[in-house]
Amino acid sequence: MSERGPVVVVGPPGSGKSTVGRLLAEHLGVAYHDADDDIVDDQGRPIADIFATDGEPAFRAVEEDTIARGLREHTGVYSLGGGAVLSAATRARLAGHTVVFLNVGMAEGVRRAGLSTARPLLAGVNPRATYKALLDARLPVYREVATVEIDTDGRTPEEVVAALAERLPAGRAAERRAP
Repeated sequence: MSERGPVVVVGPPGSGKSTVGRLLAEHLGVAYHDADDDIVDDQGRPIADIFATDGEPAFRAVEEDTIARGLREHTGVYSLGGGAVLSAATRARLAGHTVVFLNVGMAEGVRRAGLSTARPLLAGVNPRATYKALLDARLPVYREVATVEIDTDGRTPEEVVAALAERLPAGRAAERRAP
């Protein structure tokens, strides 16, 4: 596992990417960035609006460009949106990075995601079925890019970070600042 660039956090909606990412950055004493926040800042509108107005393909193109820039510019911990790994270009760019996959089961993921309209892919007639299909399709891709996989079911964000800290490459553990 390489130590270049940020530690990248991936996973489905509700896996805890933003919460765990922030806590992991605090634990390591490094900066935290979120690709979705970068997109909102750059585009000046919420992701749900980009989906509704421009469509998913346009959003994915913006996401791919944003992540390419983020992987070059950010250090520390960088959380990606749940669908970011669907891009072959993004998957290729993740090679050589420490990539943490936060795995979550369907029931827990649905509970945590809350099936809100802020998550455009979960809005619709049967969000639970949509979430299951999303997990089924993405699980192999998350595992393809991951260098570390952590199960988040039944764990607090702090417990996930503690488990992650034990499994990060030695160079990443050295980034931790003494309290």
